Amino acid sequence: MLFSPLDLRGVRLKNRIVLAPMLTYAAEHGRISDWHLAHLGKFAVGGVGLVFMESTKVDPRGCTTIRDAGLWKDDFIEPLRRVTDFIKAQGAVPGIQLSHSGRKARHSVPWEGRAPLLQAVNVEDGGEWDLIGPSAAPHAEGYPVPRELTSGEIKDLIGTWGQAADRARRAGFDVIELHAAHGYLIHEFLSPDANRRTDAYGGSFANRIRFAVEVVDEVRRYWPDEKPLFVRISSVDDMGWTIEDSVALARVLKAHGVDVIDCSSGGIGSHTLDAAQPPDYGYQVPFAERIRTGADIITMAVGLIIHADQAESILNEGRADLVALGRELLHNPNWSIDAAQKLGYMPSSAGIPEAYGYWLDKRSASGFAGKPSTWQRGI
Repeated sequence: MLFSPLDLRGVRLKNRIVLAPMLTYAAEHGRISDWHLAHLGKFAVGGVGLVFMESTKVDPRGCTTIRDAGLWKDDFIEPLRRVTDFIKAQGAVPGIQLSHSGRKARHSVPWEGRAPLLQAVNVEDGGEWDLIGPSAAPHAEGYPVPRELTSGEIKDLIGTWGQAADRARRAGFDVIELHAAHGYLIHEFLSPDANRRTDAYGGSFANRIRFAVEVVDEVRRYWPDEKPLFVRISSVDDMGWTIEDSVALARVLKAHGVDVIDCSSGGIGSHTLDAAQPPDYGYQVPFAERIRTGADIITMAVGLIIHADQAESILNEGRADLVALGRELLHNPNWSIDAAQKLGYMPSSAGIPEAYGYWLDKRSASGFAGKPSTWQRGI
């Protein structure tokens, strides 16, 4: 199943392998560069079916760091078009994750400590970086307190998601994912801990999911009907959001035009789930399985999916419909080629671009009895 196609609305993925959106902190004032073309292009050349551009911000205030990619103005469209054109030329589908970091914005880059910046100039115009959230509640002790959004500002902010979706369309993307996980703005509205509002956007479950639903509706106004929409959620978090909440949310989102739930976890508090225990292979796959069954919706599994037979088993057992790899693809951008060989596929039949597939097929047809370079007994 790993190399079987999947049709999502009018878009066909040649296989079930997805490059998860991964922040690289390599943009300049929101604008991407040739670095992103080389970074994302190699995964398309390596055989990935769906290549996601990293978390891209709909509002300069929503940048996690000064180096985040943005899509809040038309100037950013053309550099992204170069990336989508190249990905499509390799037979892959380009996707983009749209996000706003909310109260988790305004940090230094990770390799400089990822510390909150108590005062900083805005990534876009040099003005003061306005830290905003659903409530005046900091992410954790020692973090700055965000300014609570007014109801009018919420409406305006929802509009920025629709405008970014329209720019994504014009930039040539065929899939959008909305980032509603990991403690960022949409997740903050969902959370009974981060969201302490008493108006229509806070309190009850129906009120706390209102922002997410209205963002989806606004994006769907601009995003073509024939193109699929994903939403990444924290299936469970460490501050009161449960798997039952995620199933209920997924049912609502499906009714509003969401096609796939990307099932992650955690991020709303200052610590991670089960921090005392190191994660195991596929530790978040049970979330994808539960939401897939409970909400009758296509799901994407993510989280330490490492080996070809592991990914194949997740799909064959009906636990998810797509598998997303992040750091494993950083380790091996040609993971799809490696997986095809291990599962007995000729590279060309797995959708590998001809410039690679021809030579790899030729070696396979030669009768060479060796194993791929990452082969290890028992995996």
